[in-house]
Amino acid sequence: MKRLLLILALAMLVPARTSWAQLAPPNQMGVAMGHVHLIVQDVDTYTKFFMTLGAAPTSHMNGVKFPGVVILFRKGDPSGPAVGTVIGHFGFHVPDTKAALDRWSAAGLKTEVGPNPGQGFVYTPDNLIRIEILEDKTLTVPIAFHHIHYFVPERGPGGASGVKEIQAWYAQVFGAKPGMRAQFEAADLPGVNLTFSQSDTPTKKIEGSVIDHIGFDMTDLEGFCKKESALGVKFDSPCTKDPNKPLFTIYLTDPWGTKIELTNDLRTF
Repeated sequence: MKRLLLILALAMLVPARTSWAQLAPPNQMGVAMGHVHLIVQDVDTYTKFFMTLGAAPTSHMNGVKFPGVVILFRKGDPSGPAVGTVIGHFGFHVPDTKAALDRWSAAGLKTEVGPNPGQGFVYTPDNLIRIEILEDKTLTVPIAFHHIHYFVPERGPGGASGVKEIQAWYAQVFGAKPGMRAQFEAADLPGVNLTFSQSDTPTKKIEGSVIDHIGFDMTDLEGFCKKESALGVKFDSPCTKDPNKPLFTIYLTDPWGTKIELTNDLRTF
């Protein structure tokens, strides 16, 4: 009841809009950004934090939603912060970074002005994630999901550039479009930019840390699973639907240690 009252109270602060939490239309392979799943000690505190940023409540599970992504929470003790894992952070776009940082700072959040124009940071309540904020003056909503930033070794599993290999892997498996984001190698999926940087120190798998896994939404998960299995992609869970679960979900882990959940329809959440 306490959590329900908190969500209802915070929801009144978010402008009502039909398209507020819609995920992006899928690409030619039926893939779009879906969710980021966090392990947190206090679900209510994280809910309040993200709704202060501008999220709306979800309908069916612990979490919140922004244009382009659902952020889900699982109560537990994370093994560590995001920094030091394959996914060092994720980021959002806002129309005016200074105004957003000022607003969040006034609300009691820990913020930081970035070294680049239009760049800032906001910290989760436990300081385990430093969320990057970037300015996009053309944005028509107060905040929207923007990127996931990967950090990989100099050499990939195939012996070539680690950054080039992970960029090519996401392009091949999910149809992400390779390109650049500023000085970074990147690949775009509907709803998210996947940004890749070389890490000078070893990085850990994300599972168990505050960012436990990420998720992509699929239009034909069963067909995708069969196709990729035939091409040699190894899945962590069976490619069969559990009739006792409302969502059809499967898991795989990329060669760098990113746990990825694939869902067949997160759009109703």
